[in-house]
Amino acid sequence: MNLHLNNILKDIKKDGVQAYLLTQFTNIEYISGYKPTSFAFCILKENPIIYVSGMDMEIANRDSTIEVKQYESYDLMIKELKEEGIKNLAIEPTLPYSTYARFKDDFEISDKSYVDKQRMIKTPSEIEKITKATEIAQKSFLQLDILNNNGTEREVAFNLVRYMIDNGASKESFETIVTSGANSSLPHAIPEAKKLERPILIDWGAIFKGYCSDNTRTIVYAESQQEIWDIVAEAHDKAIKSVKVGMKCCEVDKVARDIIAEYGYGDNYIHSTGHSLGLNIHETPGFSARDETVIEKGMVITVEPGIYLEGKFGVRLEDTVIISKKANVIGDLPLNIE
Repeated sequence: MNLHLNNILKDIKKDGVQAYLLTQFTNIEYISGYKPTSFAFCILKENPIIYVSGMDMEIANRDSTIEVKQYESYDLMIKELKEEGIKNLAIEPTLPYSTYARFKDDFEISDKSYVDKQRMIKTPSEIEKITKATEIAQKSFLQLDILNNNGTEREVAFNLVRYMIDNGASKESFETIVTSGANSSLPHAIPEAKKLERPILIDWGAIFKGYCSDNTRTIVYAESQQEIWDIVAEAHDKAIKSVKVGMKCCEVDKVARDIIAEYGYGDNYIHSTGHSLGLNIHETPGFSARDETVIEKGMVITVEPGIYLEGKFGVRLEDTVIISKKANVIGDLPLNIE
C-alpha cells in the first residue's frame, strides 16, 4: 500500500469514517496512479476499490495500484457498499450535488478533505517532477529569445508551448499568458494577434509526468516601468526570504503586500501572493491574506506579487519555492531578463 493511501486510511479510521468517496480525477490519480479519462468512483475503505467506466478498464488495469471494477450502476455500487456494512460515507467537498444525491438516502454523509491535506506535503519524488517541469519551462522560455522576437503575442505563446513539448513536457500546465503593452495590467490576459508591445509579461508552465510548474517574468523598457518592476522584485525577494517553517501562510502574503503598500500601490496588488501546485496548477495552501495554514517542510508554493496600473501596464514576477527550513527557489532563471 502506498504512503499516501496509508496516511489517508489512518485519518479515516481516526475519524470513525467507514469509507471515503473520491471522484476528482487528480485525487484518484494521486491515490492510485490511474488518471480517469471518463468518470470513476474511488472508494477508500479497508479494501479500496475504483469503479471505472468500460472504456477506461484497460488503462485502469494497467496503471492502478488499487483494485479496479467495471462500473455498472449506482444501485449496484451502493448495494455492494451496504453489504460490507458501510453506513457512513465521507465525500470530497467539491462532489457535484447530483452525485451526492445518489448516496444521501443510503448513508450518513460528511464532507472531508483528507486528500487535499495529504497533497499539501510533497514527497521527494513529487518535488523531483515539479523541478523537472520547471527546468523544461525555463529552458523553453530562454529559447524564445524574447528580446529579439518580433512575433505576435499568440505566435510567441504557441512557440513557447511547442518548445516545452519538444523539451519533454506532456503539455502546458495552464493556458500560456503572453501579453504586452496596456493589456499587461490584466492578470489573466489572453494572447492577441498583435505584435509584441512594451512591456512584455509572460506567465507559463509545463507538465512533466503529471506535475506542474509555474513562472512569470515581466520585461520592462521605460523608466516608469522599471520603477514598478523594482518594487515588485523587492516584494518577491523579501517574501521568499521571510518564509520559515512554523509561519502562517498569511504572514508571507503580508510581507509582500506591506512592501507594495509602502510604495503607495496597495490597491494595485489585486491577487494573493501565491498558491501551491502539484498535479493541479492551483492547490492548497496558498500565500493569501486569509490562509492561516502553518508552513511545513515539503510544501511547494509559488511567490508572485504584482502591480497592475489599469490602462497602462502591469508587472508580475513569479517563482516556485520548495520549503525546507526556508524557501528554496526552483530553477535558476534570472528575474531580470536582459
